[in-house]
Amino acid sequence: MSERLVQLQTWLREQTGQDCELAVASSDASFRRYFRIKRENGSQIVMDAPPKQEDCRPFIHVAALLREAGLNAPEVIKQDLDAGFLLLSDLGSTTYLDVLNSTSADRLYGDALRALIAIQAGVDITSAALPTYDESLLQTELNLFKDWYLEKHCNITLNESQQAVWQQTCKILIDSAVGQPKVCVHRDYHSRNLMQVENGLNPGILDFQDAVIGPVTYDLVSLLRDCYISWPRERVVTWVEEFYKQAVHSGLIDSDKVSEKQFMTWFELMGVQRHLKAIGIFARLLHRDEKQGYVRDIPRTLAYVMDVCQRSPVLQDFHQLLLSLALADHA
Repeated sequence: MSERLVQLQTWLREQTGQDCELAVASSDASFRRYFRIKRENGSQIVMDAPPKQEDCRPFIHVAALLREAGLNAPEVIKQDLDAGFLLLSDLGSTTYLDVLNSTSADRLYGDALRALIAIQAGVDITSAALPTYDESLLQTELNLFKDWYLEKHCNITLNESQQAVWQQTCKILIDSAVGQPKVCVHRDYHSRNLMQVENGLNPGILDFQDAVIGPVTYDLVSLLRDCYISWPRERVVTWVEEFYKQAVHSGLIDSDKVSEKQFMTWFELMGVQRHLKAIGIFARLLHRDEKQGYVRDIPRTLAYVMDVCQRSPVLQDFHQLLLSLALADHA
């Protein structure tokens, strides 16, 4: 047993008054690990977040914001920020990805869309004390695609004319993002971070520590154009239209200022920004962190980008650039 796990076991004994057997619950793309322990009245989750690499405070802060807004986020039961340990309520082990299929999708996404409206309408962005999803952060994320996927993974360096197209595309995507109404953004609202909850408020919501104040369509595109599962475009459009109606009803969108067509354009361009970032992260996880499982999701994610670029008048130059790079040969 590693020294870190011994330290965790000792802390748990102090907090619970018993020796706890650790069962791996999950891990993610960061340095955080999660374990499940059994208690008399059920189970709880232990987060192990090494303080040199991870800061537990954003997780605690955003968990409180979500719970105050009526969402089903984990309760922080015990904490040790210096050690990087949190004891949390357990939202179960069944992710949306485990149970999503053509039959269950409308029900599960219906719950997820209602929860997303609750996040956006229920978290007061003027007092939430969250970072802003500004132009600088959006550009930093886009650079992940060029730096880690094109250059590192594909060994492609853009020439001067290609670089000009890239910069033009970044401006289009960033301008679209910053021009949208601002809400609380979970920032990773997808099928691996939403839990199917049998006896409680569905969905359970995880992995929200990177929340920001940003574009109204960001979490929606994370959910409906998921890097880990895809749906026919017609079905996605129906879900987007339903969300738009809910957003108007909740006062998040002024239909006199933002038409359904404009909202769909925002959704499409936001998806390109997010998916370019995701492709870069998947490549970085392979080449920097030696986590090999994520690269298999690049082809699906790249297909989203190509589809939107092919249909978008403002992204035709970028579409031609991507075609010229023959990225499918590297995915």
